Amino acid sequence: MKTVMYRKDDREPVSSDGNGVNDFIGFQPTSKKALTTIRKIEEIAEATNKAGVKCSISKIEFDMIIKSGTGLKNDGHKFLGYPVIGYQNDMQSSGSCLASADDTACPWDPRIKGIFFFEIGIGINISKIGPFLSDVKKLRDKISRNSFCGVELYNGFLMRYVKASSAYLGKQEDSVEIEITYYRSKDPSTPRLYEDVLEEIEQMALMKYGALPHWGKNRNLAFDGVLKKYNKYEAFLQVKSKYDPQGLFSNEWTDGVLEIGQVGVIIKKDGCALEGLCVCSEDKHCAPDKGYFCKSGRVYKEARVCRRQEEVEPSFFRAFFQMPGWCVWTGILLLSSWFALHTRADPSQLFKSSLWPTLEPRS
Repeated sequence: MKTVMYRKDDREPVSSDGNGVNDFIGFQPTSKKALTTIRKIEEIAEATNKAGVKCSISKIEFDMIIKSGTGLKNDGHKFLGYPVIGYQNDMQSSGSCLASADDTACPWDPRIKGIFFFEIGIGINISKIGPFLSDVKKLRDKISRNSFCGVELYNGFLMRYVKASSAYLGKQEDSVEIEITYYRSKDPSTPRLYEDVLEEIEQMALMKYGALPHWGKNRNLAFDGVLKKYNKYEAFLQVKSKYDPQGLFSNEWTDGVLEIGQVGVIIKKDGCALEGLCVCSEDKHCAPDKGYFCKSGRVYKEARVCRRQEEVEPSFFRAFFQMPGWCVWTGILLLSSWFALHTRADPSQLFKSSLWPTLEPRS
């Protein structure tokens, strides 16, 4: 939360030179072995409460991503520096992993034991984005510096501007869309490290600042009572009823979101808050057997979050050297190989300060 990278997309005359493409890092073919190893490291860090390990890996990964231009390629093959100029269809689309070789895959491919995550996608009115970010900074300053490393491992907070729309369920005002991707356990009853931090940010955005959820992302709680946030939701329901009176294009989920035939999408049961099926109101909605209890937010006091009983987190170096050796060094070697592959540079250069990007610090 101390570094911001700005990227400005603009139009150029068709006559401008450039054959750039956007081969976004997250959508490139990735070694299956690398994906499974990195996931294994993250699972071990989660299971042993070693957030410092995530911080170390996220720092290396973030610097490599910046060095490689996040996947932008000036000539269609490699990143040489900014600006990157190309045609709209090449610059606003990506997905080279769809042509993966046998030993590579898309990072989210369910056939391999790779990444598995949640993604928050919320739009906050421009008039409210400043106070929201100020609250996030206040939360950051109240907790361990390692608490956001799980987010940095997935590229941090991604923000973009979205114009207001006249669509019935479109953005009500000019907004900033914020996307946050983070670790999800394969076991729905297992909490995350610093579970409460992102829960508080999520509830703060949705409830205090009236954020609108991205319709294709988010967890159940983001859609609880969401229609009331739209001025034209009644008109939408009328149009829906007119053109689909029998509900052929509806299902249990959409009926729940639109509050048709049932009330909402919240599911109250043991552990429901861990998967975002509910906002906790009792300890059993968290994981009391694993030391996670339902507590109030630190900054947004109205939030109800699953927080681990306070413990002193081991220092990074202690945590690092308690990790299985094969796991740590395999991860570093794979990240170095990835760096060489995507930047055409000597992997040893990764650890020389001259290659580390210069970004503008923000308080």
